[in-house]
This record gives sequence, structure tokens and C-alpha cells, in this order.
Amino acid sequence: MAGFLEQIEPLKQAAVAELRAAQDLAALEQARVNYLGSHGKFTALMKQLGSLPKDEKPAAGKTINTLKVELEAALSERRSELELKAALPKEPTDFTLPGRRRPLGKLHPLTQVTEDIVRSFRKIGFVAADGPETEDEYHCFDALNTPSDHPARDTQDTFYLADSGNAQAGSQRPTLLRTHTSSVQIRVMEKQQPPVRIIVPGRVYRRDNADATHNPTFQQVEGLYVDRNVTVGDLKGTVEFVFKELMGPETKIRFRPHYFSYTEPSFEIDFSSPLTRKMGKEWLEIAGCGMVHPQVFENVGYDPEIWTGWAFGFGIERIAMIRYGINDIRLFYANDLRFLRQF
Repeated sequence: MAGFLEQIEPLKQAAVAELRAAQDLAALEQARVNYLGSHGKFTALMKQLGSLPKDEKPAAGKTINTLKVELEAALSERRSELELKAALPKEPTDFTLPGRRRPLGKLHPLTQVTEDIVRSFRKIGFVAADGPETEDEYHCFDALNTPSDHPARDTQDTFYLADSGNAQAGSQRPTLLRTHTSSVQIRVMEKQQPPVRIIVPGRVYRRDNADATHNPTFQQVEGLYVDRNVTVGDLKGTVEFVFKELMGPETKIRFRPHYFSYTEPSFEIDFSSPLTRKMGKEWLEIAGCGMVHPQVFENVGYDPEIWTGWAFGFGIERIAMIRYGINDIRLFYANDLRFLRQF
């Protein structure tokens, strides 16, 4: 009995010292295995109880149990310390400092205006349509009643693509970057019969020199409505509703006669509002429109004796510049965060 008890105190001191000296959870686990594992030193000592005389076993068992409780307590305490240490930042941190907020992204101002335009049209039953930015001459010009000698067909005004004969899945029609989203009108009307009520926002390209009011790439939105007995009155009512939604309830519009090859009659749209007066102008040109030319209907297989319709289009940058008081279109494409964060 005396020899058995003499082993307990040194074993206890060695075990506690090794547990407290563990520098991480892996070292602590190894110390636990060394003493409390199935082949550990403490476990081996417990197995010696069976060889003690019967009258000595109770006192020895009580001593062993006390030692086991002390070792488990030391193990638990050190494990808590190491877990807390592992959870703390590796570098000193002042938790009293203000937190760092995750920056929130914002939509580009042109995207915001585009969504406002589409939302306004959806209120009156229009759906958004889309088409390819790489177009062929037929959809971009011919089908829209724009003959080959029209100025819009001049290669100085558009971006034609090299080897364009192979660009449209074997088509021999020359291809180019579309100059307007009006080409989507043709693609939609080729696929469905009237009534048609679409809004077509998208990127277009023209060979312009970049300045305060021009850019080779810009955004345009096109509207098309085809049905029976559609009139200029329907066109004016729709335009007035949309621009009041975009520019405020005090907005007024007027039509001026104009010429477009794919509409007849054709008009320029001017609008007046507190925004134009703030710019020092009573009226400002904003869009072009007109009743769809009968030849365009014939090109897509619509009978112009049955169907009538109107179309209009305008630049999204122009709307954004007026709404936000921006005087240079190039700011939209400069990717300057100081500018973009204002919106």
C-alpha cells in the first residue's frame, strides 16, 4: 500500500505540470492521452488496484478518484484557456474602436434611369425586349425603310465589322454595331403578330468624336405600339405620361414636324419643366417619334390597311443629364468613384 500511494503524488504533479504547459489544443490532447488515455500512466496506476489487499482497496480507490477529479479539472481549465486564446485575433485589437461597415454598392446612374423608364412603361402594359448589338444591314436599315444612299448608311457614321459576311451564321449581309435599338422592332414584329407593345432599352454605337454631348457608345430606349386604330393621340398621351413620370408632374410636351425614314408622319418631341427652366431654357428637344411607316409594316408581313402603330426613341444619357444636372456625357463612362458615389 505504501509503495502504491508513493507513486500518486509525483504522478499528479507531473500530469498537472504537463497539462498546464500545453501551448495549444493539440499538445493538450497529447498530454491527456499520456495520463488519462487507455494506455496512459494514470490508467496504468488504476489497474494496479486489483493487486492490493482487500482491506486497502477502499482507501486507495478514494485517493485515485480524488486524483482523477483534480486531473480532469486541470484539463478542463487549460482547454478553456487554449480555446479562448485560439478565438482571439492574432494581432492586438482594440474592441472599443468603431466597427468597419461593409461598403454597399450602388447602381450606375444610367442603370437607375433605365429602370425608371422601363418601370413607367410597364405601368401601361409594355414589356421589355432585347436584341443583338451586332446587327446586319437589313434589320438595322433596310427593313426600317432606310435606303442604301441614306446618310445613316455611311460607313463614317457607323462601325462596320471586318469579315462581316461570316458574322451572322453564314449570312452574306454586312454586319455592324447597331446604331439604334429600332432594329429590335423588326426582330419582334417578324416573330409575332399584332398587337405589339414593347420597350427596348440598350447600348448603341455611332462614330462620333467624344465631347460633352456625344460619345461613340451610348444608351437608347425605343418604344413601339402596334394595334388596330392606333393614332397620333395615343402616341402623344403615352409620351406625356412617361415624361411626367420621369421629369415630374409639371412637365409639358410639344410635337414639331420632322423627318425619319421609318415613320410617317414624324415628329421631334420637346419638353418643358422646372428642370429646363433651371437650365435657362423654356423648351428642350428630348426625343424623336412618329407613326410607323407603311413600308416597314409590309417588310415584316403586317397589312398596313389593318394595323397602325407608333414608335419613338430617345437617349438615356440625355434624360440622366437633365435629371441630375450633369453637363458632360463622358462622366458616365469615366468610372470615377467620386462621381458615381453621388447617385
